[in-house]
Amino acid sequence: MSELAHEVADAVRHCPGVAGLSGGPFGAVATYLPGEKVPGVAVRDDQVEVSIVVRPGRPLPEIAEDVRAALAPLVGGRPVNVHIGGIR
Repeated sequence: MSELAHEVADAVRHCPGVAGLSGGPFGAVATYLPGEKVPGVAVRDDQVEVSIVVRPGRPLPEIAEDVRAALAPLVGGRPVNVHIGGIR
């Protein structure tokens, strides 16, 4: 799971319009690994949740769809829930 969490985080950061990852409210969106935490990415057995900070200029639904499309080959059929955690 640790490799997947890092792959998801890297893929999200490279999506157009994404400024970075956010832990979401209270830092709740994260994958906890031995000795580290991957904020903004929660990899679960039944879904993947990401919380992103976006750059202004593109419609938010388009950015979210780009994120889902980028993650589809990585997440093994799990649904991807995208939360917009802010605009930078």
